Amino acid sequence: MTHATTDSPTTYGTVTKVFHWLTAALILTIIPLGLIASDLPYETNEQLAQKAQLFSLHKTLGVAVFFVALLRILWALGHAKPGALHPERRVETLLAETVHWLLYSALVITPLTGWIDHAATTGFAPIWWPFGQSLPFVPKDEGVAHLFGSLHWVFGKVMIGALILHIAGALKHQFVDRDATLRRMWFGRTETPDTGYHRTPAAAPILAALIVLIGAGVAVALSGEEDETRETATLDQVASDWAVQDGTLGITVKQFGKTVEGSFADWTAAITFDPEAETDAGTVEVTVSIGSLTLGSVTDQAMGADFFNVEQFPTATFTAPITKTADGYVADGTLTMKGETAPLTLPFTLTLDGDTATMRGQTTVNRMTYNVGQTMGDETNLGFDVVVTVDLTATRGQ
Repeated sequence: MTHATTDSPTTYGTVTKVFHWLTAALILTIIPLGLIASDLPYETNEQLAQKAQLFSLHKTLGVAVFFVALLRILWALGHAKPGALHPERRVETLLAETVHWLLYSALVITPLTGWIDHAATTGFAPIWWPFGQSLPFVPKDEGVAHLFGSLHWVFGKVMIGALILHIAGALKHQFVDRDATLRRMWFGRTETPDTGYHRTPAAAPILAALIVLIGAGVAVALSGEEDETRETATLDQVASDWAVQDGTLGITVKQFGKTVEGSFADWTAAITFDPEAETDAGTVEVTVSIGSLTLGSVTDQAMGADFFNVEQFPTATFTAPITKTADGYVADGTLTMKGETAPLTLPFTLTLDGDTATMRGQTTVNRMTYNVGQTMGDETNLGFDVVVTVDLTATRGQ
C-alpha cells in the first residue's frame, strides 16, 4: 500500500480517516434519531408511522455502525498509528487511550445488543435490509429482549459519554494546546512532528474493560427489575368440572405488514363438558387478565387507552355453550372486552384420553368491534383481524 493509504509516524492514512469520519457521521446521526423517536407520540396512524420510520432508520444505521466499527477495529489492529504528540503527559495519554478503547467497545456492543433485542422480539419498526429480522441462535423471547434492551440502553449511554470525552479532547488539542492532533486526522497533506508509531499503555484497555464490565453489571441489574407500572388483574380460582393443567392463549396481529405474535400468561377457564353428549356438550367461561399479555415490542402500546385500556378494563370474558358438530366442537357465545360485548364463535378439536382432554381451537376477532385501536381506522399500520388461538390440556375432576 502507498504511504497516503496507511498510517505513518506523522499522520493518519486515508483508510483510517475514512473509517473515522464515516463512523462519526453515523453515530452523530443515530443518537439523535433514537432520542427523537423515543419521545414521539404514537396515538394516530400518522404518528405511529413516523415513529416507526425513525426507529427503523435508527436500527438500520445501527447495523451499519456495527459492521463499520468491526472493520475499523480490524484495520487498527493490523496497522500501527502515529504516536501521541505529548507522550510526556502520561495521565492525559492514558485517559485518551482509555476513552478510545471504551469508544471502540461501545461502537460494537451498543448496536449488537440493540440488534439482538430486535431479533428477540417481534413487531415494531423493522430493519430495512433484505436478510430478515432474526439472528441465528437468538430466540423470540421477552426475557432475552429485555436483557439485551437494557444492555443496549446502558452502553448507548457509555458510547455517548465516551464520544463527548473524545470530542472534548480533540477540541482541547485544537484550541488549547494548538497542536496537530486534529489536523493529522483530516484529509490533505499535513506536516506534523514525527512521533514514531504508537504504543498502547497496558492500563488503557484494562480500564476500558473494567468500565465495560461495570456497565454490563448495571444493565443486568436493570433487566431484572419488574415493570411496576403494568396493571394486571388478579384472577380468582374458578370451580370447574375440567381443570386446565397446561395451556396457551395466543393472539396474532399484522403490524406494518409483519406478523406479531403474543400470548396471555394469566387466564382461567370454568368448563363443564360431557364427552358422551350427542349435541349439547357443556359450557365454558374464560376470564383473561389483559395486563398479562406480552406482544413483542408493542406490549406497552397495546396496554394504552386507545388499545386494550388495561387500567379501565383489566379483564375480558368469553362465555359460550359447547356444541358437538360433525367436524368437532364449537363454542358459540359472546366475548366482552373493553366494555363491548359481541358474538364470537370458536370452533375446536378435542382429543380424549381417559379423563384427559386436549383441545385446539382458532378464531378471528375484528379489533374495531371492541374499539381497540380506534385511531388506526385503516389497516395501513395495524390490521383489523386478530387471530386467537387456544391450545390446552384439561383433566376431569374426580
